[in-house]
Amino acid sequence: MKPLMIVAIVFGVIASLILLLLIVSTINHSIQLNKEKAAFPPPGEMIEVGDKSLHVYSEGEGEITLVFLAGHGTSSPTLDFKPLWMRMKDEYRIAVVEKSGYGWSKVSDSPRDIQTILEETRRSLEGAGEKPPYVLLPHSMSGLEAIYWAQKYPDEVKAIIGLDPSVPETTEVLSEPSNVQLSLLHFISKIGLTRFMPEAELIKNLPLMDSDDLSEGEKLVYKAMFFRSTLTKDMLREVEFLKENSRIVGKGQIPQNTPMYFFISQQQGQTVKGWKDVLLLYLSRIDKKDFTILDTGHYIHHEEAELIARELKTFLSEID
Repeated sequence: MKPLMIVAIVFGVIASLILLLLIVSTINHSIQLNKEKAAFPPPGEMIEVGDKSLHVYSEGEGEITLVFLAGHGTSSPTLDFKPLWMRMKDEYRIAVVEKSGYGWSKVSDSPRDIQTILEETRRSLEGAGEKPPYVLLPHSMSGLEAIYWAQKYPDEVKAIIGLDPSVPETTEVLSEPSNVQLSLLHFISKIGLTRFMPEAELIKNLPLMDSDDLSEGEKLVYKAMFFRSTLTKDMLREVEFLKENSRIVGKGQIPQNTPMYFFISQQQGQTVKGWKDVLLLYLSRIDKKDFTILDTGHYIHHEEAELIARELKTFLSEID
């Protein structure tokens, strides 16, 4: 048998095995998604906003409502923010808004410009019976949404508590992932290859799997939501709109009368050169402000929820 023929046969066998693996993974993923959908219904309310069905989780009876806004790519905002909201719910009303394509909210084909995102968030809260003014707690990229909210509807925003939040200038120091890389990760998630991830790698992507703030049952849900809502179409489009959204917010007037407290990640600042300086510069233009730099990763509310809750309560009592 000629060498070229042998190579062709080997290549054909390998290609067939890979194709078989992808088919098996896709079928398994579809079966598991249906099982998980039945086993883990949304814990909050599903609110119809136009042609979308968005999930809002609310708890607590306080006079002040804290609205949690997830950073880009957070597969389960409701559980992701639990270490912090569980420490606040006894004194405040808490509401976690899951944007289109996040958590239990349905995936959509709508544009992800900041105007659309904000109006969907406001209407979902209204549909869930929540009323402004709100204290906004944006993590990462949703910092832009919080600032835009304060620009456009200042009477609805009592304060912004930034959890290592983005500001308009952070797009200048962040390096964007390539479209090829994002599309590949979306494909891997879409066909369920993430389900074959080693346990150590899974915990690296889902650090709350090692946390006492989630029950064992919640960890099963947390993992299921990761398999369901990792790099959805909505999340991909958010990256496409990021620079334009930053430009729109940057062009608007700085809401200097809105009190702000930024919790800033020291480790994020080491990874992204200029991150801390950009946040502090923006904060310097605000009349009533404070900040704390924490030696944590970007998801600071996982590692320092107790400290953040304590500082947050003090800050809100001062502005109230």
